[in-house]
Amino acid sequence: MKVVVIGGTGLIGSKLVPALGENGHEAVAAAPRTGVDTLTGEGLAEVLEGASVVVDVSNSPSFEDDAVMEFFRTSTANLLRAEAEAGVTHHVALSVVGTERLQESGYFRAKRAQEELIKASGMPYSIVRATQFFEFLEGIAAAATDGDTVRLAPVKIQPILSDDVAAAVGRTAVGSPVNGVVEVAGPDAFQLDVLIGQGLAAGNDPRTVVTDPHAPYFGTELQETTLLPGPGARIAETRFADWLAQRS
Repeated sequence: MKVVVIGGTGLIGSKLVPALGENGHEAVAAAPRTGVDTLTGEGLAEVLEGASVVVDVSNSPSFEDDAVMEFFRTSTANLLRAEAEAGVTHHVALSVVGTERLQESGYFRAKRAQEELIKASGMPYSIVRATQFFEFLEGIAAAATDGDTVRLAPVKIQPILSDDVAAAVGRTAVGSPVNGVVEVAGPDAFQLDVLIGQGLAAGNDPRTVVTDPHAPYFGTELQETTLLPGPGARIAETRFADWLAQRS
């Protein structure tokens, strides 16, 4: 089947497109650099011609509150409209575990708006919510850094390797629409401040992690289980310790 991957040149898309191709599907990477712009609609009709599935793993170029909301609302609406006209039968979108619990953050408000547009569209769909990627832990540390101090709440997190996310999205894309949410997570839960401290130490980073129950996470104060998936989550295989050892 033909699968169009919106954001197909990014972190997840660049893993997903070749994996789908290796399994016999016609996978097409769609992104501004390939002539497809979901914000303007440029190239959408052409790339969606003959497509059965569209997978949206794109992300906003700006995380500023208004800009990220405009990106997800506009691009998702344009994409869903073009899919209906092209006869696409399955829309798959990548989202984030805990989105509905992180609504003090402009980014997560925008992701929730994206999800609601998909659910209301009438298009058969599957939303894959993933926990934070191993590769994004450095970004979490950066956002929580003040000088030489990284201030983080002692809450649980169950991160996942981006390769495992791409595999989960791929399996969902070639299956039947679930018309709901699928959660995916890594195999191990950690305390966020301890995990980030381990990552910094492994990279010989001199910053000090300070435990603060009220430390904001991208603008949101966290509860113990805010970042954890539900009991029905699909669990990936790659462990953080193994990934960290390979990097080292």
